[in-house]
Amino acid sequence: MARSARQSKILELISTKEIETQEDLARELKNANFDITQATISRDIKELGLTKILSSSGKYKYCFVGGEEQVISNKYITIFKEAVISVKSALNIVVVKTIKGLGAGICSFVDKLNLTNLMGATCGDDTVMLVFPTTTEANEIVITLNDILA
Repeated sequence: MARSARQSKILELISTKEIETQEDLARELKNANFDITQATISRDIKELGLTKILSSSGKYKYCFVGGEEQVISNKYITIFKEAVISVKSALNIVVVKTIKGLGAGICSFVDKLNLTNLMGATCGDDTVMLVFPTTTEANEIVITLNDILA
């Protein structure tokens, strides 16, 4: 398969699963019918600008870095945990309530997560709204974001 398809799949995998090692990534790609070598994975990681961060579960995982301003650091995760009051869904919309004045910062953080199927995000002073195609996808993201808070 083409490099772009493989790299798109890598970005999807790291946004939906905790991928700790290149071996984990290789296994997931092979499960998705991509025939790849360790050298190819290493090259893709470098080309995509992936880095490892400490996840909410205490393990290191790959994440996407689309430039200096998009690095998801542990500092962002700490701010997210301190600023978010609640994460709930209303049909296909996820509503994130924040401390007053932090809606834009939390919306920016959520954008950096590259959530699968996120159709759009908007914010106010203390609220972030995330729109997904289905109620099921919105409910899955509520679980993901609440896991970060845990």
